[in-house]
Amino acid sequence: MAATNQHPFLSNVPFKDETPLPEDIPRVDDVGTTSAPLKSAAFFIGAYCKDFNDDYMLCKNENNDPKHCLKEGRKVTRLRKLRENCDKEFEAHWQCLDKNNQEYYQCRPQEKTFNTCVFNALNLEKVIPGTPQGKPPIHLKESPIFKPS
Repeated sequence: MAATNQHPFLSNVPFKDETPLPEDIPRVDDVGTTSAPLKSAAFFIGAYCKDFNDDYMLCKNENNDPKHCLKEGRKVTRLRKLRENCDKEFEAHWQCLDKNNQEYYQCRPQEKTFNTCVFNALNLEKVIPGTPQGKPPIHLKESPIFKPS
C-alpha cells in the first residue's frame, strides 16, 4: 500500500514550491545558505536591514497570512552588499564557524578581520544587544576569560 500524503520529515526529497510569486513581489535570489554564513552575518544583517526588518514585523502584526508580507520579507533576505565588499573575510569567518561547531570564541581572529572590513566598507559596527554599559563587548576583548556567572 503506497501512501500518497507522506510526512515531509520522512521524505528524502526536498520540497520546492514552483508556484511563481505575484508580479508585485520583488525578485530576490534565495540566500541558499546554511546556518554558519547566517550566524556570521547576523549582526550586520540586523543593522543593515533594520528598517526592512521593522517593516516586516509590523506587517506580520497586521496580518498572519504569509502572503500578506511577501514583499517585505523578500527585502530582508539580501546579502549582496556584504558579499560585494567583504566576501573573502565573510567566507573565512563563516567557514571557521562551520568547522568549529558554530562557536564564536573559536573564530575571533577571522571575526575581527570580517568586522573591520564591514565597518570600513559599509560603515556598520557589530553591536551585541544587552552588552553591559561601560564594558567592552566579548568580541573586542583581547584575552576573554570565560567563567561561570
